[in-house]
Amino acid sequence: MRLPARPAGVLFDMDGVLTDNNVFHRQAWVEVAAELLDLRLSEHDLDTKVDGGRNPEIIERLTGRVPDAELAQRFHDAKEGRYRDLARGALREVQGLSGYLDALEARGIPYALVTSADRINVEFGMEALGFGHRFRTRVLGEDVSRGKPHPEPFLLGAERLGLDPALCLAHEDAVNGVKSAAGAGCTVVALRTTAPEAALLAAGAALTAPDFSGWAGWLA
Repeated sequence: MRLPARPAGVLFDMDGVLTDNNVFHRQAWVEVAAELLDLRLSEHDLDTKVDGGRNPEIIERLTGRVPDAELAQRFHDAKEGRYRDLARGALREVQGLSGYLDALEARGIPYALVTSADRINVEFGMEALGFGHRFRTRVLGEDVSRGKPHPEPFLLGAERLGLDPALCLAHEDAVNGVKSAAGAGCTVVALRTTAPEAALLAAGAALTAPDFSGWAGWLA
């Protein structure tokens, strides 16, 4: 599969794509799963069940049961609050990202955020990265009825840009995110910030990259 010379639009996940913050999310999952679910998460659990998707869906993958609304909300508040405590002051953009976004804007190529995060975490991340003026088109976890790996998030992202998803480039970092974007028909370039290259390619990525260094030049 070859990359389009000029994609109609670009869809970005947030965690692990705009910022390499997976270590903070994983630590929060380990702590809060032990406290509220009585689960001791292994590295295999974190690799295969936690990355990519919304919290209730991840809890179901871990326990085999759909959490009730009260537990789902209590877990979400505790886990995301702990994530923000761990990540505060430590978030940095993935290398090359600002230059890539500048190049997209200069060429009139629209882009959107497609994330499983909630509004509070998105605003937290955007403020930390100085991206308040960017990513005005967004799909958040609460905007969809079926989270990643279902294709609904990326289908909605393309729809909000007014584009056919088959004409869009998507950037993900997690296996479930790649499955979501590829299932929507996007060409996926995955960042190797979270999962190994072989797993990302097996999930449907066209290729992988360590970061966005040189991507502005690719568009030129």
